[in-house]
Amino acid sequence: MKNPLTRLIGIAMLALFAHIVYAAGAESSPVPATDALASVREHLAAKKWAAAIDELKRINDTGNADWNNLMGYSLRKAAKPDFAGAERYYNDALRINPQHRGALEYSGELYLMTNNLPMAEKRLSALNQACFLPCAEFTQLKQAVERYKAAGNQYKGNY
Repeated sequence: MKNPLTRLIGIAMLALFAHIVYAAGAESSPVPATDALASVREHLAAKKWAAAIDELKRINDTGNADWNNLMGYSLRKAAKPDFAGAERYYNDALRINPQHRGALEYSGELYLMTNNLPMAEKRLSALNQACFLPCAEFTQLKQAVERYKAAGNQYKGNY
């Protein structure tokens, strides 16, 4: 068995090595690409749902979980909501990335809006697994589920 000083030196050397490897990787990594969905996010922040949908259609990145999540969100929030379309896009986002926290939260909210509490709770459970610690998406969906139940299992308000 090693003595404590030898063990401490070994741990310090491993930590130093990990730091060197991390620093070298950080310096040589490429500059991140610009966010192709930034304009969509701007439309959503301004509650311009139709403009967001048009921009998403123009970008047409159906293999991207974020794209699918934002399309689902836009369809759900539109002046004439398309719940079936929103669900399809959320499910596509989750097919691409089963732990996509936005798609889990937003689809859970969709299920509350369509009075499907069991599916909303299933999404809440999946978020609980996806978040290392309680995350904003988990907290928001949990609060939405609690409000839904407090209202007698009825959708009240804006999720």
